[in-house]
Amino acid sequence: MQPPPQPTRARFVLLGLLCGLSFLLYLDRICIAQAAKPIQDELHISNTRWGWVLAAFTLAYSVCELPAGRLGDRHGARGVLTRIVVWWSAFTALTGAVGGFASLLATRFLFGAGEAGAYPNAARVISRWFAAGERGRVQGVMLAASLLGGAVAPSLAQVCINALGWRRTFVVFGAAGVLWAWAFWRWFRETPGEHPSVNRLERDIIGSPGAGTTRDPIPWRRIFQSTNLLLLVSILACSSFTSYIFFGWFPKYLQEGRGVGADPSSWMASVLLAAGAVGMLAGGRLHDMLHRRGARPARCGLPLLLFAAVALAASTRIEDAWTATLVIALGYLAMNHMMPVWWITTIEVTGRHVGSVFGLLNGAAGLLGAVTSLVLFGRFADWRKAQGFTGRDQFDPFFLIAAGVLCVAALCWWFVDPAKKLEPDGPPTPRAPGIES
Repeated sequence: MQPPPQPTRARFVLLGLLCGLSFLLYLDRICIAQAAKPIQDELHISNTRWGWVLAAFTLAYSVCELPAGRLGDRHGARGVLTRIVVWWSAFTALTGAVGGFASLLATRFLFGAGEAGAYPNAARVISRWFAAGERGRVQGVMLAASLLGGAVAPSLAQVCINALGWRRTFVVFGAAGVLWAWAFWRWFRETPGEHPSVNRLERDIIGSPGAGTTRDPIPWRRIFQSTNLLLLVSILACSSFTSYIFFGWFPKYLQEGRGVGADPSSWMASVLLAAGAVGMLAGGRLHDMLHRRGARPARCGLPLLLFAAVALAASTRIEDAWTATLVIALGYLAMNHMMPVWWITTIEVTGRHVGSVFGLLNGAAGLLGAVTSLVLFGRFADWRKAQGFTGRDQFDPFFLIAAGVLCVAALCWWFVDPAKKLEPDGPPTPRAPGIES
């Protein structure tokens, strides 16, 4: 007697590819933070100018998010994601060829333009390939992979810098993305129904796919009138304000503010980002558990982000660098519990234009939160130095500002209502002749 047929598991192969995408996204994005000191020393770049170097990436990334997400809505994610990864990998490698501030600024801007659209199109893929009850865990695993890449980046970059110098390090990091793009292009299809490795039983588990490709106009009026989207972009902007301090400045802060050496600072930065990855995994499970119980995961945002704010503020009162890093890491773990919830809530409330709207929110949050944070941190450090402050006194007050910003994000989570949809997932309902909606 033959055993009953079993569902295939192709969607988990796809999850592995998405995790690889996220890992490389943050590996290439964050490795520059560890290289800050040798690059600044060789190219004679001040902290203020270095802030603009970091912000150039985020500015381009933010501005290009909406168009790149819209491309996915119109043409599907397969070709768009492949082009995105090849583009950003090329400019990661070219970072090692810069000769001064202007060329570095231009290269990082084009690198940011290349990375734009990766997450909006990944959100589209998840909405089509995974059932609603799986998306929280899937999102948590994928986002954890991103911070795992970020956690590996400082220590791996420092090992490569010690062995190869900072220029060749960027070439090595850029090469991996080309391999991912080749594998994704060969394997991926836009829907489970198109993929030869997906049987009927797995399609039944996935259920009806979410947002498909659409050429319908973006519903701008609904977007700008949506309280949910205003709250969601505010949450992401406030969270990004803090996260990008860690992504762009934390090794430099440890080295100049706390007198930590280059090698130990790489391990501290890795521990901090690894804690964020644990938070992502736990947050995905939290979402799915509360989803099954009919609760509102968004309500957890208030206590978790308040804890993160308290931890960040408390670190400024701690003398030992490792202890301060671990306290910040606990707060960052709590903060990242809510990132999978943010992703899934955004997918749930968006509808057919998930790539476009996700790109709009991610881009706006980048401009309001990440760019502001990266630029202000550098200017603040130079301003405090000009005032005669050194060491921790030069940097620590900025962490208090970031803690206050996190409190604003915590308050916003309390008012998010996933039941209020921007538009339905399915195709638009045809109008009867002569009837206007």
